[in-house]
Amino acid sequence: MLIPSIDLMGGKIVQLVQGERLAFATDDVDAWVARFEGFPVVQLIDLDAAKRQGDNSPLVRQLCARLPCQVGGGIRTIDDARARIDAGAKRVIVGSALFDGQGVRSSEAERFSEALSPERFVAAVDSRNRRVVVDGWRTTLDIGDVEAVRVLSPYAGAFLATIVDGEGLMRGLNTEAARELRQATARQLIVAGGIRNQAEVDDLDREAIDAVVGMAIYTGNPGAFPTVYGQRRGG
Repeated sequence: MLIPSIDLMGGKIVQLVQGERLAFATDDVDAWVARFEGFPVVQLIDLDAAKRQGDNSPLVRQLCARLPCQVGGGIRTIDDARARIDAGAKRVIVGSALFDGQGVRSSEAERFSEALSPERFVAAVDSRNRRVVVDGWRTTLDIGDVEAVRVLSPYAGAFLATIVDGEGLMRGLNTEAARELRQATARQLIVAGGIRNQAEVDDLDREAIDAVVGMAIYTGNPGAFPTVYGQRRGG
């Protein structure tokens, strides 16, 4: 299944290369809502909230009212998560709050799971060189992505695994890493990081892996994604 991504910064929809360099920006929200209508899930990330430089709460509420969104960015506490649910999010994505210098904070993961229910709790396991990264990908932890997914599996209803090495580069996903992550959990697995076209999404789908795509939808060849620009939707 293809899950389109909407990243927000400064009241606009944006795409960043490697989480840093701005590659795309638009304030034409309606056009992208129209393209993403009918998808079972749309991923919505508030980059300003993630970077502790304000937030896009009004736009998050607007988009959640129009699309079925899983929402992330700056969710550090259960109150943060509940606020996103109250804003209309179908489920919330929690990342850095689930880790510390020692690895996975299992007790915190359990608290999120109990407060939200696993069905509304997506654990984000971002990695660079297969090690977990947190704090906006600035800090690398001494724990592998597969191990983190295994430890968190009793608590989260789904995983978002961003393979940062390829994020925003449109060079193709590290499929070997995706397969290893798939073997680590029976929960829904969603991957991101360099996916270029619908054919890659379909290949992942055959292995029961869902795909978040951002950069290639906004800046790539429209013909690569008929699910967005043309014919079929969903998964």
